[in-house]
Amino acid sequence: MLEKLPEAVGRALQGVRAGLDSIVFNTLGLREGMASIVLTSVAFADHAPLPSRYTADGEGLSPPLQWDGLPSGVASLLLIVEDADSPTPNPLVHAIVVDLSPAGSALPEAAIPSRDQEGIGLHVGRNSSLQPTWLPPDPPPGHGVHRYAFQLFALAGTPAFSEAPGRDEVFGVLRDHAVASGLLIGTCERSDGSIKIKEGVAPMGPLAAG
Repeated sequence: MLEKLPEAVGRALQGVRAGLDSIVFNTLGLREGMASIVLTSVAFADHAPLPSRYTADGEGLSPPLQWDGLPSGVASLLLIVEDADSPTPNPLVHAIVVDLSPAGSALPEAAIPSRDQEGIGLHVGRNSSLQPTWLPPDPPPGHGVHRYAFQLFALAGTPAFSEAPGRDEVFGVLRDHAVASGLLIGTCERSDGSIKIKEGVAPMGPLAAG
């Protein structure tokens, strides 16, 4: 979505970023007293680079996620992934998944539909391209490191979502029903028109989708 911007434009916009303060996790106003979910991935560590297979320069798959520490009485889970450093007023949405069962504790690789994957039949909302899919990270060349915020929320009650809910709808539901949350950050950077993997961090090979 942003990878086709010229590198000179990316460099000129380095200071223009939505900011971590603008992601849903930090704008709900529910942080105090809210239970914490431990959200992790076997594919990348918190604040570490995303392997290229999960970006627009690779296979463009959604990464595997797992979680722990859900409070009792949770009715469903909601996942939203946003680019905190997009050169836009609000973070770009890369994925929304609603109605996840609290009985599960993980999403496998490629669980969310993408350009070449059908996914596993999740209830997926609209990304910033207005598509119910995983939008692979594609930061503008020269713009610097982008932080992709994987945000998982536990909901009390079972709100009725539209067929493909967007960010505004999700935000309203979370404000009324969220009781716990977790955050995992993956990074991505294009320095010369291609994805940059930090020295010493090699892209991972294929992961089991089980």
